[in-house]
Amino acid sequence: MLKKIQTPFSDLMKVDFPIIAAPMFLVSNEDIVVAASESGGIGTFPALNYRPIEKYEEAIKNIKSRTKKPVGVNIIVNKSNSRQDQDLKIALDHGVELFITSLGSPKKVIQEAHKNGAKVLCDVTNLEHALKVQDMGADGVIAVGAGAGGHAGPVSPLVLIPWLKTRLQIPIIAAGGISHGSMIAACMALGASGVSVGTRFIASKEAQVDQSYKDAIVKSSPEDIVMTTRVSGTPAAVINTPYVQKIGTDLPWLLKALKDHKMTKKYVTPLVHIMGMKSLEQAATKPSWKTVWSAGQSVGLVDDILSVEEIYQKLISEYAGSVKDLNKLGLE
Repeated sequence: MLKKIQTPFSDLMKVDFPIIAAPMFLVSNEDIVVAASESGGIGTFPALNYRPIEKYEEAIKNIKSRTKKPVGVNIIVNKSNSRQDQDLKIALDHGVELFITSLGSPKKVIQEAHKNGAKVLCDVTNLEHALKVQDMGADGVIAVGAGAGGHAGPVSPLVLIPWLKTRLQIPIIAAGGISHGSMIAACMALGASGVSVGTRFIASKEAQVDQSYKDAIVKSSPEDIVMTTRVSGTPAAVINTPYVQKIGTDLPWLLKALKDHKMTKKYVTPLVHIMGMKSLEQAATKPSWKTVWSAGQSVGLVDDILSVEEIYQKLISEYAGSVKDLNKLGLE
């Protein structure tokens, strides 16, 4: 068993393994965060998993009392999130070491986090956005490629990571389609200095989602994942359940027209997000025929439900085996 995987990102965060347990809406909880960080990686969660805000502050206090290792919070930084300033302040007040920003400009988060010595990673799907956040002072980017769960990027990780590497001086964290250690080794070979793993942790003992959701992760194949705009208005990867097949994967034409129109966009976009969050929440927490389960293509290599610690051990063991196998190929 490897004791450490040393990269610029693991050095930056002072962790043994550059493997982030990704912040997943409704899935990431206190137990997953603590177990991930205690396993040598970094556990993270979306601030909006805890509502009202008092529950969010309580969750951070509990997490920080259970582990001295670095932990992270994901903050949505677009205008639809009216809580973002409060979420940031509370996390900083309680010593959160890492922030992950998504769906907007991270400028304020970067400025405030750096005052506390905290680090900021920004979700990106292309080089243009990556260069912008690097210029703002981001400590790294999370390259969200095709195959990811939730709001997946359109570009293959095989292209996205080396493409970003050509112009970035900050660490690149690969995200999308990672549920086996061989995938981590591949991402490192492409130029990543860490990975963000989401879908694999849905099928964990610590995840407090309905058992049918976990079972669906284990039983699904990559072909069962489809992209839909029906959930949040932005393309998102979900399991193709009978309900998803029934409602289709496109926004109704009227909502799409209102969302795209410059006069109504700012009012309709937050409404679509709220509607999507409600449908995901209902599906994740109780069985229903209206089932919308977020997941990525990596479901194909998830065969069992393990503890978070066991998942980390398995990923690290698989990574080590893959690196050894590559070394056997030689360079003659």
